[in-house]
Amino acid sequence: MTGRETVLYYSPNKDAKTRKVKSVLVRLGIRIKNISEEQFGAQVGTLAGVMESTGKLSDDASLSELAGKRSDGIENSEASDAEILTIPEEVLVLCNFTEAGLDRLLRELRKSNASVALKAVLTETNCAWSFYELYQEVRMEHESMSRRKEIIEK
Repeated sequence: MTGRETVLYYSPNKDAKTRKVKSVLVRLGIRIKNISEEQFGAQVGTLAGVMESTGKLSDDASLSELAGKRSDGIENSEASDAEILTIPEEVLVLCNFTEAGLDRLLRELRKSNASVALKAVLTETNCAWSFYELYQEVRMEHESMSRRKEIIEK
């Protein structure tokens, strides 16, 4: 997957932090694709422009099935077809970054006090996942890493 550095960016808030993140991306010449709630079911690779849409979620999951899973993977039996998928925090999906480009972006986000906890790099594996599925996976990994860090620091 080669091409121009691009970030798929979702932020539930349009606040000063969002402006800082976007400012860093613009300053570094990184293309921003803002993700809306309506795009949570779309494949990440399609959103990034690296693959054509199949019109299906990976695993042929419906939006109501996705809404029925919590971010920890446990089924929520109360989910209904009318339930809307929600992502309560910022998510960055990094596309077409070299290692040096990735290091530069992360350094500049930290320097600008605009770090985003949930980040993923677009891969051949996750490009077929929906944005929501990728969010769930990254959320679980982040929680696991945070727990590990707490244990080590004790």
